[in-house]
Amino acid sequence: MSRIQLALNVDDLDQAITFYSALFGTEPNKIKEGYANFAVADPPLKLVLLQNPGQGGTINHLGVEVPTSEQVHAEIARLSGAGLFTSEELGTTCCFATQDKVWVTGPGGEKWEVYTVLADSESFGDDSQQPCSCAADEPVQA
Repeated sequence: MSRIQLALNVDDLDQAITFYSALFGTEPNKIKEGYANFAVADPPLKLVLLQNPGQGGTINHLGVEVPTSEQVHAEIARLSGAGLFTSEELGTTCCFATQDKVWVTGPGGEKWEVYTVLADSESFGDDSQQPCSCAADEPVQA
């Protein structure tokens, strides 16, 4: 199943978890320090909350979660063929998961990723690499 991802910067993670649990009628799928995500079934949505005090209410990044690495590679080829700049991150650890992903930037500067989760991780990012792109980028203004 593919689903849209919305990653939001929040000032207070606990307050945001309470609000989005009530809004979507479901509890978070994963909670870590400064991070939570929801796997909302209806509508199909991956909601990611990133605690960034002073940035609450802004979009961190957007994405499309796909079920396989093969689909990520197909998107890399498709997006490259369409002339869109792509940045690949294969086997990277980001947001407490090992992922294959590709990044593109929309005309308004919004960051989009197409990704698949390969495995859960206990760390937010891979210390042997730069911090994961969603943490390093400036938030997109809502």
